[in-house]
Amino acid sequence: MSGSLAERERHAAPGGTDLFTVGVEEEFLLVDPHTGAAVPAVDLVMEQVPAELRGQVEREFQTSQIEIGSPPALELSSIRHSLGVLRAALADAAERAGVRVLAIGTGPVDGPVPPVVDKPRFDRMIERFRLLVPGPGNNGMHVHVGIPDPDTGVQVLNHVRPWLPILHAVTTNSPFAKGEDTGYASWRSVEWEHWPSVAPTPFLESHAHYQRLIRQLIASGVMLDEGMLYWYARLSAKYPTVEIRIGDVCPSVDDAVLVAALVRALVATAMTDIAAGRPPLRTDHHLLVAAHWRAAHDGLAGQGVDLTDGELRPAWELLDKLVDRVRPELARHDDLDQVTDLLGGLRRHGTGAARQRAVFARTGRMIDVVEDVARQTRG
Repeated sequence: MSGSLAERERHAAPGGTDLFTVGVEEEFLLVDPHTGAAVPAVDLVMEQVPAELRGQVEREFQTSQIEIGSPPALELSSIRHSLGVLRAALADAAERAGVRVLAIGTGPVDGPVPPVVDKPRFDRMIERFRLLVPGPGNNGMHVHVGIPDPDTGVQVLNHVRPWLPILHAVTTNSPFAKGEDTGYASWRSVEWEHWPSVAPTPFLESHAHYQRLIRQLIASGVMLDEGMLYWYARLSAKYPTVEIRIGDVCPSVDDAVLVAALVRALVATAMTDIAAGRPPLRTDHHLLVAAHWRAAHDGLAGQGVDLTDGELRPAWELLDKLVDRVRPELARHDDLDQVTDLLGGLRRHGTGAARQRAVFARTGRMIDVVEDVARQTRG
């Protein structure tokens, strides 16, 4: 993720009111424009990226993937601008390289599994974990929110964990694999969970507890290093941020901005609760796993698990409940009007998964799904 450490810290707004920076990382799939199959074209695309943007564009795990990172910002308009510029530049670079770039959780079309990027750390991962490489490419969205210190960050992780499944549902954007409907709104989530360190964040007693778990997990062999701590929320290993990393990459800039705003407001709400001495909800781990499974399966089109009481409720009801909870922070960050408008669009058009299914239901052609995702990606 680009930007200096100082930029990534929490900023103070005029009048002494603390506001929080937010930044977004997005991973994309590179595909053949005629078949929609993933292609190992990252080096070709990187050569075509404008020089002034290369610091914000990186290779990812597989040669069919490419990643962008926005600079951290206080205003959503800055995030929107950065993602729009980067996506458009990447789409142009991909076209010059003879491929297309898709903001999609995983490849919808069958084809050979592209090789892993030639990098010593990735070579060690393959040597240890072998066949866990997730098909065409596994593409997520990571949202960073600035925090004052790691001890506070661990408390934030405890407070946000019951609310992450509904955000998981919002981001679902990978219903197809090998040319078929998987029955899941996020097949990427199913593939991703093959890695042994992927899991909901456990309840943490302290930052020392967090660090001890990392050491123990590395010693157990399920992780090579701290970078493989694939919890749905974690402290960034590089920056003074909390990193929320539950979702598929979003199809459009609008979707990404909505998720970034909700994540920031959720973290800010947690900070308010911490300052007031309000304890987090100690959700049972297995129920949390069930809630994330349900989110990956249904998206927003079905049911979700309400972790305040364990009951099954319409997913949109749970999203409305989250928005009500974070509304004061949305307003304080001047995001409420934009989020209200974006939620209206999401309600009309559905998640990325719902949009892909609608295209396929209309035309019966997977290449039409690919073309529609490419259009949304560019924006």
